[in-house]
Amino acid sequence: MEQRKMTVLTDVALITCIVQRGLADTIIKAAREAGAQGATVYFARGTGIRERLGILGVAVEVEKEIINIVVSSDQADRIFERMYFAGKLDTPGMGFMYITPLEKAGTYIPPEIVDRLSSAGGTR
Repeated sequence: MEQRKMTVLTDVALITCIVQRGLADTIIKAAREAGAQGATVYFARGTGIRERLGILGVAVEVEKEIINIVVSSDQADRIFERMYFAGKLDTPGMGFMYITPLEKAGTYIPPEIVDRLSSAGGTR
């Protein structure tokens, strides 16, 4: 029987973007064009900020889409910036995003890519 082996990525970050419902596809497209490999999207309902922004006359929808993308640390800033502008997050009430450094992540990676990354110091 073949012995199983775990591949651990240690130089990765999680980009999380919370936006109004219906904007995720545009943001994911921009992230993929900037080098992201994929994304996870789920739906949520927000509270709190709607009342404060309502005073300014900005209607904020309570239904949200949350986008999670795991990227290499060297890609994080570039992808983050592309997502930010694609989602028009420089406009009040459009959303919020942040980057979380990940200590380690594990997934299947084809052996030839693991070998290439190992020689560059990207996995252990």
